Amino acid sequence: MPIQKVGVVGCGLMGSGIAQVTAQAGLQTLVREVNQELVDKGLKGIDKNLSRLVEKGALTEPAKTEIRGRLRGVTSLDELKDCDLVIEAIIEQLPAKRELFSTLDSLCPPHTIFASNTSSLTITEIAAATNRPQRFVGLHFFNPVPVMKLVEVVKTIATDPTVYEEMVNFGAQLGKTPVRAHDSGGFIVNRLLVPYLLDSIRALEEGVGSVVDIDNSMKLGCGYPMGPFTLLDFVGLDTTYYISQIMFDEFKEKRFAAPPLLKRMVLAGWHGRKTGRGFYDYADPANPKPMSL
Repeated sequence: MPIQKVGVVGCGLMGSGIAQVTAQAGLQTLVREVNQELVDKGLKGIDKNLSRLVEKGALTEPAKTEIRGRLRGVTSLDELKDCDLVIEAIIEQLPAKRELFSTLDSLCPPHTIFASNTSSLTITEIAAATNRPQRFVGLHFFNPVPVMKLVEVVKTIATDPTVYEEMVNFGAQLGKTPVRAHDSGGFIVNRLLVPYLLDSIRALEEGVGSVVDIDNSMKLGCGYPMGPFTLLDFVGLDTTYYISQIMFDEFKEKRFAAPPLLKRMVLAGWHGRKTGRGFYDYADPANPKPMSL
């Protein structure tokens, strides 16, 4: 069956972005949060993004109205029972995701496809909580979803090949570039990115260079848009630490092990931009000051 109605569970940064792009692609979209306050907050962010597109001339006011007309916020999972596809974008914790999909499995008809936006958990573990592992995939979008062009489409050993191809096509329908990934910890991007970020921290610990020098080396020497420490602060040190733990647990390889400095910074509450301090101090956001060891 063609995908006509999409449900998104979670209206935070990632969920609201996913809901926005599905509505922009012409699909009826329901986005669910646990209470109306969070629904309103997420929809307000979407309205702001769409208004910005209108201001830039990338979207007309009538088109914006049509997009918002295809998008509705809800607080009950029951509202998603008629969706052709449900995409989960909730907290990155396996028990919570499994509980959610177990509930959805009893609500949604057999044809509904389930997808998780997890960045590090294995899709197979999540899908095992349902009776439809053959109709379960990973759809890993990147932040900010309306801007970033990539989506990792992840298949497990149980995913039906027809369902998988339908999801690859769905990614393209959203205007993204879908890449095919197998259900291995971190998929493609984090499998390569996380060891690089962790090695950067180890290099700092070992005195190879300062925060600024390492950042500038990777920007100017490799053409990266931002250095590893700027990126770590943007992603969140707590997020990187959590992902590294999951990947180390799966592979048991040193390259996925969190360096002591990362652990200590997370314990100290230095999570990057969102807390005002990470590898840079953001007391003056326009002029971040690097930490020194």
